[in-house]
Amino acid sequence: MDETQRRGNYDSGEDFVLEYGELRFTFNERDFGERCEQAALKLGFVHGRLGENELDDLVNLSVNGEIQAPASALGEHVNDCWPELCGPSDRSLVHWLRRLVFRSAWLDQRVKEGELDIAFCVDTQTFGYVQPDRGGEAIELSPEPSWDRVAYMPR
Repeated sequence: MDETQRRGNYDSGEDFVLEYGELRFTFNERDFGERCEQAALKLGFVHGRLGENELDDLVNLSVNGEIQAPASALGEHVNDCWPELCGPSDRSLVHWLRRLVFRSAWLDQRVKEGELDIAFCVDTQTFGYVQPDRGGEAIELSPEPSWDRVAYMPR
């Protein structure tokens, strides 16, 4: 990619906006909710698909940084476990939810622009990202912490 070429911004709608530096990613409600749920799964905070009210609470947490009026048991769980979920920005659940939502959109945009490809690893049975201009070299994503110790378990 030519270094002078400006990267595109991810766009699936206008319901939610995440900005970082010159990047501005916009999401429709469904896309943003799915990315929040996937982030929570990756972080070990949830262990399965969420119901509508649970997902609403998770989105609310991701957007507002808190849940003032829980609509589900997930929201109540967040509030009950708040001291273990908040902390310095690089260690808070909200920070990591936002970071993974942003990272997933950034990666999708790089795939769309042809800068990255998606590859399946037979050994690990997982998908990853590779750089086609570097002979399919895999990229390593920074590891994320786990919130498994305070994971939400539906009743």
